[in-house]
Amino acid sequence: MEKHQFALVAAGSKCSLGKVRAVLGRATEGVELLRQGIAGALEIGLRHWLLFNKIWLAQAQAAEGAIVEALETVEQALQENADQPFILPLTHRLRGELRLKQGQSEAAEADFRKALTLARSMGAKGGELRAATSLARLLGDTGRRDEAHSLLAEIYNWFKEGFDTADLKEAKALLDELNR
Repeated sequence: MEKHQFALVAAGSKCSLGKVRAVLGRATEGVELLRQGIAGALEIGLRHWLLFNKIWLAQAQAAEGAIVEALETVEQALQENADQPFILPLTHRLRGELRLKQGQSEAAEADFRKALTLARSMGAKGGELRAATSLARLLGDTGRRDEAHSLLAEIYNWFKEGFDTADLKEAKALLDELNR
């Protein structure tokens, strides 16, 4: 693709392949491919195109165990894309998950609450469910099980279908755990 001057396709392909490799347990390869894809996009001036790819990079870095690098990548994504509200719930939730891995539970809770608020303001029910699940897990782990259950049950009960999806299965399992 590169030899035929399809730079955008090459950059996008590297990013997509990098995400898949990271998800399949080959995080180091994924990180490298994502970096190459992002660099390729920057070379042709596609700054706006980088948002999801930076998030994928941060997820791959986290999978690799490079939590500090992943946090730096998330911070860059937040600074560079503050005008892209559709991705902010995911970005804040990811930062919360990373902060939690570093033992920063108060900061993580603030990020989860911010992600939840942003998703609600956009009517993004999937994002709201994911943020509520992360927040409910944290609340449950810190002894606030009733608050956690109430928060998660509210959004979970909104759904009328799709209960075989990973997000709803995860929420249901957490609700069941919080009920014990």
